[in-house]
Amino acid sequence: MFLFSSHVFKLVTTKDYRRHLLKQRGWIIALIMFMSLFEIAISQNQTPEQESTQVLQLHYQDRHVVMDNGIFQLTLSNPEGFVTGIQYNGIENVLAYDGKEDDRGYWDLVWNFPGKKTKKTKGTLDRIEATKMEVKTQNDELIELSFSRTWNTSSTTAVPVNIDKRFVMLRNSSGFYTYAIFERLQGWPAVELDNIRFAIKLNKDKFHYMAISDDRQRYMPLPDDRIPPRGQPLAYPEAVRLLDPIEPEFKGEVDDKYEYSMESKDIKVHGWISTNDSVGFWQITPSNEFRSAGPLKQFLGSHVGPTNLAIFHSTHYVGADLIMTFKQGEAWKKVFGPVFIYLNSFPKGVDPLLLWHEAKNQTKIEEEKWPYNFIASDDFPASDQRGSVSGRLLVRDRFIRNEDIPANGSYVGLAAPGDVGSWQREYKGYQFWSKADENGYFSINNVRSGRYNLYAFAPGFIGDYHNDTVFDISPGSKTNLGDLVYEPPRDGSTIWEIGVPDRTAAEFYIPDPNPTFVNKLYSNRSDKYRQYGLWERYSELYPDEDMVYNADVDDHSKKWFFMQVTRKLANGGYSGTTWQIRFQFDDKMKNLTGNFKLRIALATSNVAELQVRVNDPSANPPLFTTEQIGKDNTIARHGIHGLYWLYNVNVPDSSLRLGNNTIYLTQPLAKSPFQGLMYDYIRLECPDSISYLTRS
Repeated sequence: MFLFSSHVFKLVTTKDYRRHLLKQRGWIIALIMFMSLFEIAISQNQTPEQESTQVLQLHYQDRHVVMDNGIFQLTLSNPEGFVTGIQYNGIENVLAYDGKEDDRGYWDLVWNFPGKKTKKTKGTLDRIEATKMEVKTQNDELIELSFSRTWNTSSTTAVPVNIDKRFVMLRNSSGFYTYAIFERLQGWPAVELDNIRFAIKLNKDKFHYMAISDDRQRYMPLPDDRIPPRGQPLAYPEAVRLLDPIEPEFKGEVDDKYEYSMESKDIKVHGWISTNDSVGFWQITPSNEFRSAGPLKQFLGSHVGPTNLAIFHSTHYVGADLIMTFKQGEAWKKVFGPVFIYLNSFPKGVDPLLLWHEAKNQTKIEEEKWPYNFIASDDFPASDQRGSVSGRLLVRDRFIRNEDIPANGSYVGLAAPGDVGSWQREYKGYQFWSKADENGYFSINNVRSGRYNLYAFAPGFIGDYHNDTVFDISPGSKTNLGDLVYEPPRDGSTIWEIGVPDRTAAEFYIPDPNPTFVNKLYSNRSDKYRQYGLWERYSELYPDEDMVYNADVDDHSKKWFFMQVTRKLANGGYSGTTWQIRFQFDDKMKNLTGNFKLRIALATSNVAELQVRVNDPSANPPLFTTEQIGKDNTIARHGIHGLYWLYNVNVPDSSLRLGNNTIYLTQPLAKSPFQGLMYDYIRLECPDSISYLTRS
């Protein structure tokens, strides 16, 4: 047994010291190492020798089956495959007590037959009730159970997909794994899938503290606080102002599950802590290969409930482009998961909030074990059945540097063959992404066999890299691509630029929220864009005239509002908006001829249109229009990006003049406060006839 010195014991058990630790990253790193050793030694008040003697057992009850490894028990309804009970560390059931067994832990999906969806419904919610339970593996080391159902070809009301839900328990493991195999056979009817997830609802009397990252964690309101009259629904049902919460500290705050969304690349571990019991409940995702739409796609995770979600596919922050659409007769198979549902605990006296750090340590262990070698299904290949791709990505922009630039921090990935940027909208296959190091080297490992294109995007540069070679990955293959060169769009030297090309609007001016609609977690933070109601702040800051930006002198972080939204009118309606970019041409520009190039990268668009005019705000038609694009609802969902759009606009020299010039950016569509655009980056370039202007 490990022993504490007196000052270390005080350090990890006193709240004041805990707050100090959470502010000191060096302490945190040391503490993670220490607590991992501590967990191994005394978790569940058992020694490793005691744990090794536990026997895996499978108990059959009336309409239930129980998996038990001596550390915890997992109860599943038989044959439906709902998680009805989790017993751990003296807690009889960590799940919600609401009398409904199918509403505690479950896989579900939302689906439609094409053309059957109405305006009043998002589709048919299917809780995926299995009809058959089967033991796939049972030995001294693991148990794997299958809960499946097969589509009846004569059915006209059920989703035409075979679904097999799996649950795996290992010896000496304080958690369980779950994954699902979805399959369509040739000849089956057309169908649309909107949402696929695994949800857990925890005991609201115990789990009050939520953690989704190092700096996004807090005690949370109760679900009762959201129900009138305690809660006041706002512009949409998910957003509620807490008027009379059970805990007064939350009074006046806004709760909205979308305030806690995360990018796929960052969804590694999230969950809840029962501070009174010193028990943590976590979802660990060691790989995101099975999620739709690449590393930047945003998903929900944990939110008030207390709810814990593993979302594998959704249209959030993308829109209809990501509805999973299958044609008549189209065959398909995909494995979603596994994810690991992990429980941990500390003895009384140790600050329970430190369970988060131990859960992060377990996440690293799970990542090192990926792909798992204990999964029974042949549809989940082990590491020796997978391949790898490596190489180096360089960026060539002679207007920045004469030499090729290592694509430091770029994301390089394999996805289904397609066009430039198609990975954003891809959902039927698997995607594998890696982050390049400071020299541009990348290695994409554990790639499933299949046919892929290589895609990439690099911070600091607009656009997407796309290698249209089709790579056939086979078991054990190792493909080294050598040096790859991305040449981002560029015709001439930069006259002016606004923003930073990083595919988000995070660097622009983000106002403080209306004090009436605050989530205290995001006060005085760089990600205060997550606050509710910021779309209304534009009309408050610009009540009569729209934003005017001087590209020669203004600072985008202080002047450029981070979203171009509609203006609310006194009569309750909305109007479109026109922003101005002003700049000057001096005598050095008078001899320039040909087309200037205006590069506009959008971080998101929601039922919006961008019209571009130069020096004539009433020109009809405009110099350029996107027409209506996007339906990702990023504005309402407190996002900073959705789908990425890049437009390259030719600006004739005849439309510009010496002295003052103005570019007008109009978003005319105005039926809702949530219509609008977010810009990523804007640049005006000299005509391509101008020689290179390099800078170090």
